[in-house]
Amino acid sequence: MNISQQLFDRAKKVIPGGVNSPVRAFTQVGGTPRFINKGEGPYIFDVDGKKYIDYIGSWGPMILGHASNIQKDALLEYIPNGSSFGAPTELEVQFAEVLTGLIPGLEMIRLVSSGTEAAMSAVRLARAYTGKKKIIKFNGCYHGHADSFLVQAGSGVATQGISGSLGVTEEVVGNTISIEYNDIELLKKVVSTIGEDNIACICIEPVAGNMGLVLPKENYLKEIRELCDNTNILLLFDEVMTGFRVSLLGASGYYNIIPDIFCLGKVVGGGLPLAAFGGSEKVMSMLAPLGPVYQAGTLSGNPLAVISGLRTVEYLIKNNPYNELEERTKYLVNGLINSASNAGIALTGSAIGSMFGFFFSEKIPENYTEVKNSNTDLFKVFFHKMLERGVYFAPSAFEAGFLGIQHTYEVLNTTIMHADEVFKELTIAKNLS
Repeated sequence: MNISQQLFDRAKKVIPGGVNSPVRAFTQVGGTPRFINKGEGPYIFDVDGKKYIDYIGSWGPMILGHASNIQKDALLEYIPNGSSFGAPTELEVQFAEVLTGLIPGLEMIRLVSSGTEAAMSAVRLARAYTGKKKIIKFNGCYHGHADSFLVQAGSGVATQGISGSLGVTEEVVGNTISIEYNDIELLKKVVSTIGEDNIACICIEPVAGNMGLVLPKENYLKEIRELCDNTNILLLFDEVMTGFRVSLLGASGYYNIIPDIFCLGKVVGGGLPLAAFGGSEKVMSMLAPLGPVYQAGTLSGNPLAVISGLRTVEYLIKNNPYNELEERTKYLVNGLINSASNAGIALTGSAIGSMFGFFFSEKIPENYTEVKNSNTDLFKVFFHKMLERGVYFAPSAFEAGFLGIQHTYEVLNTTIMHADEVFKELTIAKNLS
């Protein structure tokens, strides 16, 4: 029995499911999760000493690679001073100045500790600012595990949703409407049916990364922006994943759409627990201690996370690696698609900035229903065969992948070479069956 299996057996006795976040348990692909004890550049190493090319990047933050000198130097710079004070620090001011000076429409910002906290607080703020209760979200988009977001689509176009988790009350569900992504006419119909006077905000991942990677249709985000402008509904961009991932200015900059409220996370903390939400001074002034909307956190803006995020963002501003990152990301996706095609296997995929996704399907999915129709059984086999060869994709067919600046073409070609081997094996097995 390997060490990962031993640790997993121990963990299941003291941690629910043996993990502290569900997708880590390999539930969707089967098998034993790898326990990791080291990362270096584009690689991670498990407790049994095996090395993997990592395309998870801690689910997005590690754009500079694991154990980068930038992050290590930042932490070593500050750790002699302490780790948290529960009081303001100059670093918080510096970071807020950098972020608000960089991103159009982001005039004020509040630092928090997780993407869930950012999105939860942003919705509370939207409801307070508008005086309206209901929110619209989209099937397959993920905004953390706050009650308002754990709601699935109901049976009708604009009916009340259904709870996606026990413990989410009917009262919460009643104020959340979840509809299909990438369908502007459906969204307009829902707004008309519910009434604009009842809807506080439309909350969306501008590029969906939690049902695999699903890109917005042309003009989709622009039309949502126009709809919000015409109905006095706030537009909330959840850029926890896309912020500093698809471009230096996130998806809002990539598509030139300014939301009313931003949520940022992952890269913005440089791999430490840090997130943020922000928007115009008028909206953000509703927050305590200026206004009546309460939000607080003991570790919000703790200096270790802030300096890690600040130095990461400063590097990205100075070097702006996004054109090169997008070229490499598209190179990987095209390589995987070509490998599959040469073996007679249907694989589609897309890339934006340093995010990518692929599906075992004939057509690139445009929404969650189409994503669920992809061949997840084939993904499971592919995942494990690549893992055996030292390539670590997300252990779910419904998660985006990430490249960092240390994923060289040599690393990408090694990945594609292993994919060639796996797809040939799958074809042989299919022909023999």
